Order: sequence, then C-alpha cells, then structure tokens
Amino acid sequence: MSSTERIEPYVWKIVGVVIVGMIMSLLDTTIVNVALQDLSKDLHSTLAQIQWVATGYLLALAAVIPLTGWAARRYGAKRVYLVSVALFTLGSALCGFAETSTSLIVFRVLQGVGGGMIMPVAQMIMAEVAGPRRMGKVMSITVMPAMLAPILGPVVGGLILQNLHWSWIFFVNVPIGIVALGLGWRMLPESELGEAGRLDWLGLLLLVTSMPLVVFGLSEIATQESFTAPTVLWPIVGGLLLTVVFGWHALRTERPLLDVRLYANRIFTAASLTSFGLGAALFGAMILVPLYYQEVRHESLIATGLLVGPQGLGMLLVSPWTARLTQRFGGGRVAVVGVLLLCLSTLPLAFIGAETSILAISATLLVRGVGIGLSFLPTTTVAFASLRTDQLSDATPQMNVLQRVGGAIGTAVLAVVLQQASKGASGAADLASAFGTAYWWALGMSAASLIPVLVLLRAENQKGRGDDSPAEELAEAEVEPLGV
Repeated sequence: MSSTERIEPYVWKIVGVVIVGMIMSLLDTTIVNVALQDLSKDLHSTLAQIQWVATGYLLALAAVIPLTGWAARRYGAKRVYLVSVALFTLGSALCGFAETSTSLIVFRVLQGVGGGMIMPVAQMIMAEVAGPRRMGKVMSITVMPAMLAPILGPVVGGLILQNLHWSWIFFVNVPIGIVALGLGWRMLPESELGEAGRLDWLGLLLLVTSMPLVVFGLSEIATQESFTAPTVLWPIVGGLLLTVVFGWHALRTERPLLDVRLYANRIFTAASLTSFGLGAALFGAMILVPLYYQEVRHESLIATGLLVGPQGLGMLLVSPWTARLTQRFGGGRVAVVGVLLLCLSTLPLAFIGAETSILAISATLLVRGVGIGLSFLPTTTVAFASLRTDQLSDATPQMNVLQRVGGAIGTAVLAVVLQQASKGASGAADLASAFGTAYWWALGMSAASLIPVLVLLRAENQKGRGDDSPAEELAEAEVEPLGV
C-alpha cells in the first residue's frame, strides 16, 4: 500500500468518534417498531395515529438532509455534528418523558431533525480526514456497524420493553449521546468546506410542508374511511400542489435547496423513482412484522425483536458483494434482480396465516433482505455514475430524501390498510388475514418499483457502462446506509 493510501491511526480515531453518533441515530430507525403496540395501548391511540411516531421521525430526517451541506459550509462540520447530536439526545430525553401521543410525535420530530444531519455530516468529516482516495476503504469498514445498528434495534427494543417501561427505548440514547458529544468536542477537527452561499428559505418552507400534508391526508383515511373526506382530500391536494410549486421555484432559483434540474437525466430520474418505491416497500413493511408477531402469535418482545432480524441479516450478508456484482454486471441488472427478489419474497407474506411456520417467515424475510440489499446500492451507483462530479453534492441528499419520504408514505399507507382490514377481526385467523391484506399492498409497492428499475436498466444499456468511474467510487462512499 502506498503512503498516500495508508490510513493513519488518527483517521481511525475520528471515524470511531463519529460512528458513535451514527449508531445511535441508526438504532432509532427500528428500535421503536417493536414498541408500537405498547405505545398504542399506553397512550390510548389507534395504529393510524401512533404510526406518526415512526412517520414523523422519517419526515423530519427527510426535511433536514438537504440542509446539511449548506449548514456544514456555513458553520463548520464539527459544530453541525455536535448540534445534531445534542438535538437528538435532547429529543430522546423528551420522548421518554412524553405522556401523550401528540407530545411524543412532536419530540420524535425534534429527534429526527438531529438524527437527519448526523449521518451526512459524519460522512463529510470522514471524507475530509480520509481523503477521496481512501474514502472507499473507510466506508467499506464503517458500513458494517452502520448496518448492524438497525438490525440490533428491534432486539435492543424488545429487551428493554420486556423488563422496563417503553420510555427507556428513548432514555437509552441519552448516555450514548453524552459520550458522543464529549468525544466529538475533544477529538473532531475543525473543517473548511467552502462558501455556504444564501440559504433557499422559500424552498425549505415548501419542502417541509408539502410531504407532511400528503402523509397526513393519507393517515386520515383510517378515521374518515373515504378518500373524498375534506380532511383527506385537501391535505393531499395541497401537499401535491406545494410540491409542484417547489419544482417551479427550484427551476428558477440559482442555488435551490434541491436541484430538480438533475431530473432531466432520465437515468437519475429512474433511479430516484426506484429509490422512492423501495423506501416505501422497506420502511412500510417493517411496521407489519413486529405487529404480526405480537398481535397474532403473541410472541414475547425479545422474541419479536429477534424474529424481525432476518431481513436485516439478509441485507448484511449481501452487502460485501454488491459493489463487485455492480461493477461486473452493471447496476441496472443487479437492481432488477434485487427488486424481483423483493417482489417474490413479499408474495408469500400476502398469504400469511395464524399458524404459518415461523421458520418459513424468517426464511422469507431473509430473502427479502437480500433483495433489498441488491437493489439500493446498485440503483444509487448507476444514478451517480450518470452525473458529473460537480452534481454529486446535490444528487446525494436528493436520493436520501426520496428514500425517507417514500418510507414515510409507505408506513402511513400500510398502517391505515392494516387498521381498516383488522376492523371487526374476531380471532387470530381474522387478524392474520388483515396482515395478509396489508402485505398485498406492500407487494404492490415493491412491484411498482419494477417499472422505473427496468427503465433504469434500458437507459444504462443505451449509455454503456464505464469501469471504475470516479462517480461510481463516490457513490459507494457517499450513499447513506439505510435503516432496515
């Protein structure tokens, strides 16, 4: 290894420091999933209402990700990282003290504002200290704990809920956050990332109001039971109109919060739509698994946490091979295989019953995880490889935002479907049938991703694939590990 490629101990110390914050925020994407039943009962809320504990967090993540680059350039990556960890830790403590579903959702949004910036700022810090030539190696090593954190989330959550009050799934973040703050204050270097420029305040306002309105309208279907009810129709229409206004504004602004001009590139457009659909299929279906084991099979909280793990394990098993497969066969081909696996492995869950073999469910979730693992990184790699290097700083947040918004919409839709389908359920068989109905919708979300991923494959074949392009290397380095 040359002297320029050798990674000094100092770099690994910095990486270790930021990983503490990364793991804390990633654990929280899944640790709450096993607690939804307890939260619903304790806070006297329906599933459609309590799902906002997960949805609000995802929407907050999506809202602040585009701000990260500007904030890091304006205030310095170290300062933004410390503020993000502090907000996440404060939000975690307040969530633990929440006494109503409304206050819990508000505090989860605060938590998400902090958590949304931790990952991208941590990546900026690692990129700066490691340098572009060594970033790939650093990320290939740090991706393991980053992927293990969401897998362990349900297990840790189940262990806590089995022995303590649900508030401790939030309180557990507080000591980790304090350690992360102390280490970051002492060890992280100051950074100079260039001029920040003016913040697109109008774009920010449009962005943070449009998607929450759509998700709110979708979640209201559970109580209104009609798509034409005013509290359903008008928020959805209003949110979509604001999204259109944001697009119009972004096209006429020199430095918009999100550069929609990137969608003139059809490879990037197809990859973005695929990422949106995969986010909906992944995060939405993730609330169904723990609820099924708790409500239909009456498994313990610890067992539920463990039984949720196979999907994350599937992602973890395939992750070391994804980059090589992408380089050899092309991201489009690998992503098509991944989405097909995702669809095929979701289909058996649509026929789930009260007595379905737990081993069979676990095997299905494992294959589902493999499909997800084969879909996300190749899709992102193809998208980034189609862009100029100077466009990557805009492309990275946009892909991550679409994943999170897709996840929020998928979570809201499947929570509503499950609640509607389970009305009048008189036994385990009826309840299992309701979960089967929800999984049919999850299958529809997965199948919808096939359309853009096939467009992506065709566009990639027409363009031709370059080997070892700088964009492909940066794609591996910059893509945010997805909470599973």
